[in-house]
Amino acid sequence: MAEPVPERPKAGPLEAAIAVCSAFLGIRRRAAYEKDAVRLTPVQVIVAGIIGAVIFVLSLVTLVHFITS
Repeated sequence: MAEPVPERPKAGPLEAAIAVCSAFLGIRRRAAYEKDAVRLTPVQVIVAGIIGAVIFVLSLVTLVHFITS
């Protein structure tokens, strides 16, 4: 009889946000990247990336609005 495959632990939303923020900045240690590659799902990364991009664009638009007014 085959042994059951252990489930990999899933990362939480905060861990996904940290991984995406560090990817935006281009800073990440190899060990942290490898840990994230195992724990994060593609859906978590995509959703966190879209949310991060929206926050970044909105903050730039708000900054430009305050500077120009």
